[in-house]
Amino acid sequence: MSDARHGTIVDRRPTGGGLTGTVGAFIVQDEADGRYYTFDYTQIVTEGFRTIRTGERVRFHAAADRPGSAEFVVRLDQPDPAEYYR
Repeated sequence: MSDARHGTIVDRRPTGGGLTGTVGAFIVQDEADGRYYTFDYTQIVTEGFRTIRTGERVRFHAAADRPGSAEFVVRLDQPDPAEYYR
């Protein structure tokens, strides 16, 4: 496994998966080298509902066995619950 990287979520693209067809792929841009990595919600490390919004900063690992993929994605800037669920 590679070292931890930091980046910003720049996009979310629907893939049509899941029970309701709304599962999507997230795109994170590495702050150090500008590369883009993709991941889905199963790679988000958190308790409870796994979601990330565009513009949020994250820490992640580049997947060694899947070039261009991110894994072990952790949100760095947790939103205030009152603001997040308005």
